[in-house]
Amino acid sequence: MANELPVVLITGASRGLGRGIAVHAAKMGCSAIINYTSDEKAARETVRLCVQNRLNEMQRFVPFKADIGSSKDRAKLVKQTLKEFGRIDALVNNAGIGPRVRKDVTETTEESFSEVLKVNLHGTFFLTQSVANYWLRETLQAALPNGFKIVFISSISAETASVNRGEYCISKAGLSMVSRLWATRLANHGIQVFELRPGIMATDMTSAVKERYDKLLAEGLVPNQRWGTADDVGQAVSSILAGNFPFSTGEVIYIDGGLHIPRL
Repeated sequence: MANELPVVLITGASRGLGRGIAVHAAKMGCSAIINYTSDEKAARETVRLCVQNRLNEMQRFVPFKADIGSSKDRAKLVKQTLKEFGRIDALVNNAGIGPRVRKDVTETTEESFSEVLKVNLHGTFFLTQSVANYWLRETLQAALPNGFKIVFISSISAETASVNRGEYCISKAGLSMVSRLWATRLANHGIQVFELRPGIMATDMTSAVKERYDKLLAEGLVPNQRWGTADDVGQAVSSILAGNFPFSTGEVIYIDGGLHIPRL
């Protein structure tokens, strides 16, 4: 690793999977921008946990409020990261929302569809574009092994249909193609791109359906028969940041306990 500490921009890092990613980035020696949308208290708790787990005292963790669905906020987020640290070595696109109310696809509203895709797909694509263009126009050397990195946190919903939240599934399926597009475009610049597909994860987003999935897990829906955790995703991201896949880009990595395996 270079003398300068690597800097990771993590969206949606105030809680859940984003918090797990941030803590593992801290454990491997990275500084980070902890992006959040509304809950500053939760973001500061993520900062506290990162400081508690950091590898050395030179690492810093800065919370920054920005709505990924807003063009102005995205620009402020990138600008603030560069102001605070003078560099970005990795972008982890974790921010995402589900529909406010789960409805059958026959009842999906245009408002819900637009809201979900604005954050999960539109915002993530253009934030990635902003960071990628920064790397392409500057003469920079990454402080991470094997170059700069982009990680998209998609979902098993990219390929598994849930008819009561179609807008979410569509956004994640689109995000999977976004990952492939950037992997193809940036490969010859030494920039690696990965898509992680979490399965049934214990987060705020799934708390309302916990009882239902507890039953399904007990019945064997997931071969590993347990909920996934933020720690599972954090470990996977830190492995990517550590450069453990030097000849890979555009890969889809499942973090789902085997849920994606076709079975009879």
